[in-house]
Amino acid sequence: MGGFFGVTSKSNCVFDLFFGVDYHSHLGTRRGGMCLYSENKGFDRAIHNIENSPFRTKFERDFEEMEGTLGIGCISDNEPQPLIVRSHLGTFSITTVGKVNNTDELVSKLFHDGMSHFLEMSGGSINQTELVAAIINQKDSIVEGLSYVQELVDGSMSVLLMTQDGIYASRDKYGRTPIHIGRKAGSQCASFENFAYLHLGYKDIKDLGPGEIVYITPEKLEVKKEAGKERKVCSFLWVYYGYPTSCYEGINVEEMRYRNGANMAKRDDANVDLVAGVPDSGTAHAIGYANESGSPFSRPFIKYTPTWPRSFMPVKQSQRNLIAKMKLIPVEPLIKDKSMLMIDDSIVRGTQLRETTDFLFQAGAKEVHVRPACPPIMYGCKYLNFSRSNSDMDLIARRVIWELEDGNVTEEVLKEYTDPESEKYKKMEAKICEIMHFTSLKFNRLDDMIDAIGLPKCDVCTYCFDGVE
Repeated sequence: MGGFFGVTSKSNCVFDLFFGVDYHSHLGTRRGGMCLYSENKGFDRAIHNIENSPFRTKFERDFEEMEGTLGIGCISDNEPQPLIVRSHLGTFSITTVGKVNNTDELVSKLFHDGMSHFLEMSGGSINQTELVAAIINQKDSIVEGLSYVQELVDGSMSVLLMTQDGIYASRDKYGRTPIHIGRKAGSQCASFENFAYLHLGYKDIKDLGPGEIVYITPEKLEVKKEAGKERKVCSFLWVYYGYPTSCYEGINVEEMRYRNGANMAKRDDANVDLVAGVPDSGTAHAIGYANESGSPFSRPFIKYTPTWPRSFMPVKQSQRNLIAKMKLIPVEPLIKDKSMLMIDDSIVRGTQLRETTDFLFQAGAKEVHVRPACPPIMYGCKYLNFSRSNSDMDLIARRVIWELEDGNVTEEVLKEYTDPESEKYKKMEAKICEIMHFTSLKFNRLDDMIDAIGLPKCDVCTYCFDGVE
């Protein structure tokens, strides 16, 4: 996914920028970047690969050498950013969070309108932040350009754009990702995560609405475009991606996960010795389940985090699976001869959770019941790319449906499989359980998950579960 942070200050802001960006490290694993502006140096940028080393380690030297009263930075799962762009709108730096589905269409349009070239990344693709900057530069003002991005992009695109005078923050058209504004004496900041500025002394003053554009300086906040009424906030922010201390639309992640686990327990009748969460994102769901069910919460395996990078970091799936397995260290006295109920945030491809289940049985578990904290994932994410699926057939639910339907899978058929009361859904669930070697499997229901979030379903993006855009 990725996250960003921006600061405008009356004094040197490199400290706030460095730690504000670092607090977004849970949202991406490939690249980090910072850009600052000062009257002495102008725009000064640093970008590093963070696949095998955390943000703080890679940027320690930059932290000592950079300076500025304005700054933006990011943690990215995709392209190198922030970029520095010189155009008829002036020189600016830009960083983005989101996903563009219609790149080829937009590139063709820009070439037709006079754009001469784009720089290709090593994979042969176009840097989507450069593409967004090119769209902005088609207009006569930055605000018009940011609005044009919201109009043209098929997908989702939130932007921080820094000039030498201030920072523009533009939330994506339907608010799938958040932007929070914080303030302290002499400074204001814009952040994907509101907890990122808590210890830096900032207080919440505003959450941007869908499609809203604001301009911030150390002294003022100007609304340049009012928020739209329709919102589709990514439900996976609460289920998986969000840090426990994060709040989106005023709803805390940790509290949502407790409610979510409790809702799952209310529909379940499993008789188990203990309830456990697959670390880390399954843990809070499991606590909520255990509190509601009365079954004790336990930690039968521990994640070893001092040296291992995040499990989905390597490009190859086989490497991600191996690292995920090596990070989880079993506590055999809590496993042997136990009937266990495991809660993970989701089942996407299924490979890692199957290996986890196998090693629990190898460690002596009597039963392993699995309860994913969200419904079966039917569609790869087209807005934030959280699932990293190259094809819907990477998803275990879709592979099983293909097998059960002998390849005759239509949208009408898929709708039947999204109904937890249907016979097709039950057959799919049973088949996944068999493939994954679970003792039993019950996915969380979409209505229960939405209830745990606490927003109307129409305000939450559930595309990956039911195909509703």
